[in-house]
Amino acid sequence: MASVLFKGTPVNLEGTEVKVGDKAPAITLPNKALADVVVGGESDCIQVIVAVPSLDTAVCAAETRRFNVDAAKINGAKIQIVSMDLPFAAGRFCTTEGIENLDVCSDFRGKEFAKAYGVLIGEGVLRGLTARSIFVVDKAGTVVYKELVSEVTAEPNYEAALEAAKAAGATGSSCCGGGCH
Repeated sequence: MASVLFKGTPVNLEGTEVKVGDKAPAITLPNKALADVVVGGESDCIQVIVAVPSLDTAVCAAETRRFNVDAAKINGAKIQIVSMDLPFAAGRFCTTEGIENLDVCSDFRGKEFAKAYGVLIGEGVLRGLTARSIFVVDKAGTVVYKELVSEVTAEPNYEAALEAAKAAGATGSSCCGGGCH
């Protein structure tokens, strides 16, 4: 069983661990407008799936803002944020923060994403939230990069995730086209 740290204290994760080389489970989640969005699986785009505990924390907000800016810089990829926040709260966050380049999805209903990817925090004060992690999925639906951030309160390696997306077929141009951006 995988684990991460929360302020230095180990917490175990629940679910099925997804590793590089595995097929990324396709999970349907509601976005901020309550529309269904598929996260994972085969796609016309390279997917950068960013799981955060809650948009209502400084680190998660900073991470989402950073990926919103970076999303505009890569063509052929879509960046999806997954948290346990209610879609209404995510929508309010996106409006307040000017988040326009990302799919912001909620795993609040059944924690399907967190369980399927093995990033559900199973104990401690954050029990039931999603551990901070990034999965890059190629068009065939294979995980080509994974970062499970060892300390929940730390930011991920943005550059490594974006480089993995580019290596999987996304380009570094600032043009956005075809719904992948």
